[in-house]
Amino acid sequence: MEDREHIPLTEAVYYILLALQTPMHGYGIMQHVKEISNDRVNLGPGTLYGAIKTLLKKEWIQLVTREEASRKKEYELTDTGKAIVFAEIDRLQELLNNGKRIMEGKENDH
Repeated sequence: MEDREHIPLTEAVYYILLALQTPMHGYGIMQHVKEISNDRVNLGPGTLYGAIKTLLKKEWIQLVTREEASRKKEYELTDTGKAIVFAEIDRLQELLNNGKRIMEGKENDH
């Protein structure tokens, strides 16, 4: 799989994937994303559940299978989802490194 074809991620998708490092249900994802983004990213139900549907289809997340019957569906990150997150982190790190290098006047240093 060539990870670069799947990135850049939207900020909402990036934070949803980060939140699902630990299995949780939709409302928990919304709360956790708000927390880890310092209240900057506030996902509405439409945005969240649209993203969940897409992420399930791409197999970046999966439903957690539970023994007990529960109305709340929990989701977790798949290995593919983890690889996508790491590829995005690498991309973001490259952006930061290039920005710092150029702004500090070291543009020709590679």
